Amino acid sequence: MTAPTEPTTQLPDEFADLEPFSGWILATEPERYAKRLASTMDEMQAFYDAAFPRLEPAMDYIDKFELNDLPDPVRALFHLLQSLVMVSFPVEVWKQPRVPDSGAAWVDIVSEPVV
Repeated sequence: MTAPTEPTTQLPDEFADLEPFSGWILATEPERYAKRLASTMDEMQAFYDAAFPRLEPAMDYIDKFELNDLPDPVRALFHLLQSLVMVSFPVEVWKQPRVPDSGAAWVDIVSEPVV
């Protein structure tokens, strides 16, 4: 018989309420974009509604650390906020995951702010 495992948390304790959205903790822009395209508007809206009110406190929390030396839970919170930015236009403006009228246009990001 195996012992039950404790649920793993990725975010700082102060932001444990955002753990249900840990699937949005993605380190790169291509991963975040792919997640956006694979998500429904309802999923993005739920994430946005939970995370947007926590944006300012989360930014204040992250600002206490050096950007290139973030502890893992703080880095996870940072990546979660990057995903929030990724869904903000689809939720607030476009009402769809894809950029309207963009056809086959594509831009690749070549550098992330945190490795």
